[in-house]
Amino acid sequence: MSKSTKSYNIKDCLTILYFMFLFVAGLAPLSAAAEKQDLTVYAAASTTNAMTDIAKMFEKKHPVKIKLSFASSSTLAKQIENGAPADVYLSANPKWMNYLDERGVTQKGTRVDLLGNRIVLIAPESSATDNVAVDSGLDLPALLGDGRLSMGDPDHVPAGMYGKKAMENLGLWEGVQNKIARSKDVRAALVLVERGEAPLGQVYATDAAISKKVKVVGVFPESSHPPIVYPAALVQDSAPAREFLKYLRSPEAAKIFAEYGFAVR
Repeated sequence: MSKSTKSYNIKDCLTILYFMFLFVAGLAPLSAAAEKQDLTVYAAASTTNAMTDIAKMFEKKHPVKIKLSFASSSTLAKQIENGAPADVYLSANPKWMNYLDERGVTQKGTRVDLLGNRIVLIAPESSATDNVAVDSGLDLPALLGDGRLSMGDPDHVPAGMYGKKAMENLGLWEGVQNKIARSKDVRAALVLVERGEAPLGQVYATDAAISKKVKVVGVFPESSHPPIVYPAALVQDSAPAREFLKYLRSPEAAKIFAEYGFAVR
């Protein structure tokens, strides 16, 4: 073999090695992306904004892609019971977490009481109604006129369940029970008031806080209803799920929850 031929072969080998290096280096980011694990979180509709922000922060620090599903706690619990692929469940009240606990769907020993909230009375921003005292002397039928009180369906939506109990304890329920606009979740109840389709609504304080189209006209006494507690638990036990549940109790997550008006427990 001639000297020129040897030189040519060496150059070819070096060129091949160079392009192989570029190819492998180019695959590295793809490989890292492929290693990201999926994590599905089912959370109460009232936590939509806070949980979306928290999930984004978590993804920046962990090789995880989070899929968030928001709805009424009751709807989510029934979906999970029927096999929906949730890894973490955050409920807006203990009842629906208990429902899953009793059926052995959640992971034992992982349940934590995460948040608290308040029930408020809202009206469209342009409404003449303002600063009402929410007590046994409140004349809700008069304030509603021919309209309806928008609220989460009190048969199963946590915000509505708390709201009904508060009105029962204050002696207000009998006067409005036939004037209720029942919504599938608390965010849907908020939208009816935002659109002016209902003169008053009963939602969480955190829901009212995210909207510029409504105003809080009254706050229900905490003593009028059971404590509002948001429990969270694992449905599937995995390292990413455990890490995310832990992150929900971190100072970073607590700051975001507080910014949206939640009481952090």
